[in-house]
Amino acid sequence: MDTPCSGAISTVDHGLSASISALHPDIIQTHILTRLDGPTLASAGCASAQLHSLISRDQTLWSNICQSTWPSTRSPRVRQVISEFRGGHRSFFSDSFPLITTSSAASGGGDNLDRTPELISAVDFHYRGELIFSKVVEAETASGWFRCSPFRVDLLHPKDVVQTRIPYPSGDDEDACRNLAEDLTVSWIVIDPSGRRAMNLSSHRPVSVQRHWLSGEVHVRFKSVLAAGERGSSSELVTCGVVVTCGVSQGGELLQVREACLIVEDMDGMQLKGKDSLVILRRALESKRVNSGRREMEGKKRYEDYLKRKRERQERKARMEGALDILSASLIGLSTVFSIFWVTMCR
Repeated sequence: MDTPCSGAISTVDHGLSASISALHPDIIQTHILTRLDGPTLASAGCASAQLHSLISRDQTLWSNICQSTWPSTRSPRVRQVISEFRGGHRSFFSDSFPLITTSSAASGGGDNLDRTPELISAVDFHYRGELIFSKVVEAETASGWFRCSPFRVDLLHPKDVVQTRIPYPSGDDEDACRNLAEDLTVSWIVIDPSGRRAMNLSSHRPVSVQRHWLSGEVHVRFKSVLAAGERGSSSELVTCGVVVTCGVSQGGELLQVREACLIVEDMDGMQLKGKDSLVILRRALESKRVNSGRREMEGKKRYEDYLKRKRERQERKARMEGALDILSASLIGLSTVFSIFWVTMCR
């Protein structure tokens, strides 16, 4: 039996549906859809067949959404690559907006996963919602040098410095570093042009902000956790880390970005080589995206779980090494006793 409340809701829903369908499509596209952000726009596309049709076919709408969310996508090279995606900018947004938070790797063999000839990084730095700078970097990945060297993508040249309006966290005030962690956001989107997929490898907000006691440089780290997949156990994980090094300006009041790079590390803190990293990245690119609306909280929880596993792994390794040391000392002791006994018997 329907309650008066449920009947009222049904009437309101029917009225809303009728009012939307009564509007001319041009009014919906021009005056309604253009006012929505990306997640709201995607949700609106599920409300009715009419809205889905209007939203999914309007590439200009999604292009504007992508460029306002990530100014780096205004680059002609990035725009050309996105145009080759099956769903254009709409597919690019659905790939890049959710943070990588899943632990399962995509299925399939790894025979050709490392054969990605190029990776494009579209990177945007924001401080308190204002853009600091954007840059696009193209990395050639087919050479033997890249495949055999530790995976690393540098955003800046060694002599490049980006001036910012971010106050330098002076003194011993830990709150200054904590505030920087809350106010600074980084988006690092990796694009595979040949596979026509993209993903955001930044944790959006830093997982740690530390100031070096001697140089005064501020090191800001963003991390995403990925499944290694090929290395066997489901508990084998790696981190894709964005490491940002900031120094103080000549006036001593503002930060300047001196280095920003993307690296891949295993659970022992060792950097993976380019070939192994490409396999892991390709699996992550092909994996499903989960966007629950709590991406930052889930990403943070996943990183905390990763740290817990890493500590447990280190403790097991330390216990094993301790046991081996005791066994080795015991064997040496027995060997010494036997040698003394043998010498005594031979006299």
